Amino acid sequence: MEKAVKGALIAAGAAFIFIMLILPLATVIVYAFRQGLETFWQAVSEPYTLKALQLTLLTTVIALIVNTVFGIAASWAITRYHFKGRGLLTTLIDIPFSISPVIAGLTFILVFGRIGWAYPFLQAHDIKIVFAVPGIVLATIFVTFPFVSREMIPLMQSRGTDEEEAAALMGASWFTIYRKITFPHIKWSLLYGIILCTARAMGEFGAVSVVSGHLRGKTNTLPLHVEILFNEFHLTQAFAVSGILVVIAVIVLIVRNIVEYKLEKGDER
Repeated sequence: MEKAVKGALIAAGAAFIFIMLILPLATVIVYAFRQGLETFWQAVSEPYTLKALQLTLLTTVIALIVNTVFGIAASWAITRYHFKGRGLLTTLIDIPFSISPVIAGLTFILVFGRIGWAYPFLQAHDIKIVFAVPGIVLATIFVTFPFVSREMIPLMQSRGTDEEEAAALMGASWFTIYRKITFPHIKWSLLYGIILCTARAMGEFGAVSVVSGHLRGKTNTLPLHVEILFNEFHLTQAFAVSGILVVIAVIVLIVRNIVEYKLEKGDER
């Protein structure tokens, strides 16, 4: 009986994964190449596609840098210091997990758009955020900034502070403590958070769609470019560009699994 239940659960899980994940991704690849490799290459090397790819990579890199610095600082502060508002800070970090990306985009419109309270200042200093690259960057940072800190905080809490306190008593500076003691323990967790942040940033659609203005060649990321191609019934081109995102997703998945293995191996030690 137990074997039958085990087999049924495995079969149900495999069928669900095949229908919900593998089949759609395989369909994207098939549609991308159905008119041949030349058509696929024309679609992915088209100027607007390259512009969208460049913007996507730029936005992802900036979001990664900001979120990594924030994640390290926030995890260190929350796990190594006791202060008023620590619980509130932890709660605020989780807000992007519970707010729709579309709502996040609307908040930036309400703050930096023509009806926003910051608009007069931005206009006086010739700064454009909404319907421009800075708005896309801000929206991406907002929806991705919990990933790095949320991977590091639990690990740093479980590790405790005994080794760091001993090093401090011996006169080591905080930077030396972090570099020699803390970082070696959390490096794989940090990398895992960076990988998750990368995947989320490159695939972000909702918040970016609201603040971008859909200016082709200027404020379109790859997901937005796919939407435009699909709405214009350029299906082969849309699936070809989607293929880029699928390949990136597969690469990120492989790297994530390697990091997960390293994390598990480190926990066993």
